[in-house]
Amino acid sequence: MSVADLSAAASDLRAFAEQSGAWPFEQARAIVARLKKKPKDEVLFETGYGPSGLPHIGTFGEVARTTMVRHAFRVLTEDRIKTRLIAFSDDMDGLRKVPDNVPNKELLEKHLGQPLTTVPDPFGTDTSFGAHNNARLRAFLDAFGFDYEFASSTDYYKSGKFDAALLRMLERLEQVMAIMLPSLREERAASYSPFLPICPRTGMVLYVPIVAHDVEAGTVSFDDPDTKERVTLPVTGGHCKLQWKPDWAMRWYALSVDYEMAGKDLIDSVKLSGKICAALGGTPPEGFNYELFLDEKGQKISKSKGNGLTIDEWLRYASPESLSLFMYREPKAAKRLYFDVIPRNVDDYQQYLEAFPKQDTKQQLGNPVWHIHSGHPPKADMPVTFQLLLTLVSSSNAENAETLWGFIARYRPGVTPETHPKLDAMVGYAINYYRDFVAPTKKFREPTESERAALQDLRDALSNLPQSSSAEEIQNVVYEIGRREPFLDAVKKGKDGRPGVSLDWFNMLYQVLLGQEKGPRFGSFVAVYGIANSVAMIDGALARSA
Repeated sequence: MSVADLSAAASDLRAFAEQSGAWPFEQARAIVARLKKKPKDEVLFETGYGPSGLPHIGTFGEVARTTMVRHAFRVLTEDRIKTRLIAFSDDMDGLRKVPDNVPNKELLEKHLGQPLTTVPDPFGTDTSFGAHNNARLRAFLDAFGFDYEFASSTDYYKSGKFDAALLRMLERLEQVMAIMLPSLREERAASYSPFLPICPRTGMVLYVPIVAHDVEAGTVSFDDPDTKERVTLPVTGGHCKLQWKPDWAMRWYALSVDYEMAGKDLIDSVKLSGKICAALGGTPPEGFNYELFLDEKGQKISKSKGNGLTIDEWLRYASPESLSLFMYREPKAAKRLYFDVIPRNVDDYQQYLEAFPKQDTKQQLGNPVWHIHSGHPPKADMPVTFQLLLTLVSSSNAENAETLWGFIARYRPGVTPETHPKLDAMVGYAINYYRDFVAPTKKFREPTESERAALQDLRDALSNLPQSSSAEEIQNVVYEIGRREPFLDAVKKGKDGRPGVSLDWFNMLYQVLLGQEKGPRFGSFVAVYGIANSVAMIDGALARSA
């Protein structure tokens, strides 16, 4: 394709992007509108990370979603404006409490109140607790291939990168206080200061009243809470840090951040920080407030509590792409982030991937895989679903990949681990998921007399089918056997106008035969598992309930 053709293609894509209802484009259009008011040569995207606990999926989600908006912006501007993404770690914050999910807790207890980058690493693998958690975050972001720059609060404060902005904060201290004080309780307001000195004696981040400040000298003074001695420190060079809302605002101002999203619980904080940023002479970034992730009990997930899924846990059971799909979907809706959401996202990802080549440009720009893969999704090539693999593991009690591949090879001749490495990975995911979540909850139920009769008829009908029957042929037989009471669906008619078959029939098959509530299309399962194996499985269920 010539340069002219590439330019025309980019222009056509932009035209569709300008009309797309996909949320990354909606966000990107807001940045484009911002630039029309205040042109820039570079647009800076930022994500924040508080390394007080181990990184969790919510942290990854912010980077993934921001990356999607960044790419949408590049399409809308045809890459004519440079963009950068900074993943900023608030690692100079003081350690307020010991997280529940770390070893050597007694080690951390001795360093409460100190910046996270001076607290020892309880895992013993890094120079500090902050450095350990930062490394965990970078390792995953790097493995996933995100284009980002990591930034450390400690480095930025100590290197002087924030000095000019800190002096501006000191200069406009009265304006900042006028913004902050109305948001505080009376007791806290009485001693509040945006500046938190780092105690030269103990190294702790001090939440103490500032008794004096000198704009010309660039210093603040406070009384040591233990010795009562008056101490004067420069606000620059890492001798002080800011309370988090002024800190957020200062960062937007200092770095000229154009876009940053935040959780719904930070709506008021975003507004306050935006006002402070404006008071410093900056323009608050564009962004939106996403809904929070919930654990299995509907509680907000927390890094310190460790009550949500970790990045490593999701990747033990599913691909990074399935995680990205979970992040793409409905960012402004609260969602449970627990193990049972994984299978659906794995299979839905494949369905979106399979649909992509058949769609026109407008539809493709609304397809999640376009945003997950920055406009270039791979070719779909997954012969079986994740749900089907899980059912195969469950039915055969397979504890190794070789057994599963035996079923797959018969169902799809020529498909091997070498020809389909992504499927091979999914086989491993399915075995892990089965061992950890399906097997412990597996519970067979007894069939009723009418269900036993239906199972016997299904067994006989399957026995009369050729072993090479297709999934569709098997499904037709299964459907026909189920067309009886109590499984008739008078509302849903069959193609021949006869009553349809309710889901109760198929759910019964999985509950009685496999000890699980639901499963994939039963005809597909039998085709992969084998007709003879399926007949034997029905015989076993009938014998158990005799």
